Amino acid sequence: MRTRPIVDWPVTGVPGAAAPVPAVTPAEGLARIRDLLARGGVAVLSGAGLSTESGIPDYRGDTGSLRRHTPMTFQEFVSDQDARRRYWARSHIGWRTIARAQPNAGHRAVQVLRTLGHVGAVITQNVDGLHRAAGTADAVELHGGLDRVVCLECAQLTSREELDRRLHAANGVLDATAAAVRPDGDVDLAPEQVDSFRVVPCLACGGVLKPDVVFFGENVPRDRVDHCFELVDSASALLVLGSSLTVMSGLRFVRRAAKAGLPVAIVNHGPTRGDQHAHVRVDLPLGRALSDLARELGADQAPQGSGER
Repeated sequence: MRTRPIVDWPVTGVPGAAAPVPAVTPAEGLARIRDLLARGGVAVLSGAGLSTESGIPDYRGDTGSLRRHTPMTFQEFVSDQDARRRYWARSHIGWRTIARAQPNAGHRAVQVLRTLGHVGAVITQNVDGLHRAAGTADAVELHGGLDRVVCLECAQLTSREELDRRLHAANGVLDATAAAVRPDGDVDLAPEQVDSFRVVPCLACGGVLKPDVVFFGENVPRDRVDHCFELVDSASALLVLGSSLTVMSGLRFVRRAAKAGLPVAIVNHGPTRGDQHAHVRVDLPLGRALSDLARELGADQAPQGSGER
């Protein structure tokens, strides 16, 4: 386990106790985050806010989809055939926007910092695969990935591209465009388009297919959570990027770090549920802030490379 560094600013009270976020300017806040990164081995926890600059909206920001829509729940998906038809019809249109999205400056900066050793691990709550596309092949996708499909009966994994071809063959070209795609690839479709949509089964066993993502109301696999706890435990600090930390799947890692006495830094637009545990919080556009940090920490020394979707 990594030796804990001395924190540059005080944490009062017992280990794990909430510390107020210092009132600092954005420049001073970034300087403190830079100092944390300079020590190396920082764990990153990213959320939907990191992907907004790639054209994928978040859930809870000023234009977040949860302000207007209730996402599909796991219980509804597995128990209601009509709900599954509605999901696949809408997602068949919307996922293409997710698949076309490209990593932005923030994703690329995280990979540079990872290459240089400033970032030791990346955990993402996002299902868009953009960390992988930016070259961070070992990013832990806490909630899975939209580019994969799993059978609920035989557990066989297949690619979303293969399913897309099968759905296209079964339904032809849908006369619809994705005007407002949500982070899970969901869009709005007219009821008649949903009602006529044909869902295809698993080719191996005829079972129900589901995107390989964790739906609302579904538990993240225990072994994945435990792996992420290990990554946080061995980190020198935790840096949260673009997450409101509203759901426990991400907040638990902030609480874990705080309980262990690790510095927690947050870069996010607007307040988060983990602010009470943060030693510093900055409200700046992530692409610019992370690019500045990477440049100050030697981005010109990082080898160039790309990942795969």
